[in-house]
Amino acid sequence: MTYSADLRAQVIKIVKNKDMSIRQACTFYNVSKTALQRWLKNPSIKQTRDKSPTKIQDDLLLKDVEQHPDDYLYERARRFNCSKTGMYTALKRLGISQKKDLGASKIVSDKKSGVSE
Repeated sequence: MTYSADLRAQVIKIVKNKDMSIRQACTFYNVSKTALQRWLKNPSIKQTRDKSPTKIQDDLLLKDVEQHPDDYLYERARRFNCSKTGMYTALKRLGISQKKDLGASKIVSDKKSGVSE
């Protein structure tokens, strides 16, 4: 959970005006010293992580999607030894979404899907 921008601004202002030391501000506002030092360097709230994905490699996932285009999330997750949520996030990161209609599937025949050619 992130701290609000108002709280960050208030703590930064107090520390920069020398009203409180960093240690005193951390104790008073119940904020860690590391967080406060990070705020002093860059007060903006980050929306993304700096850490790259480690469990599911993009190139291997793209190959898997090419080899098994009709697989469900749980089947891919089992092959990559991860959760369905992790697999969903990795596919979303690569811009791969679910099939929108049954006509795109190789498994379902055209008669069942209702798509005429």
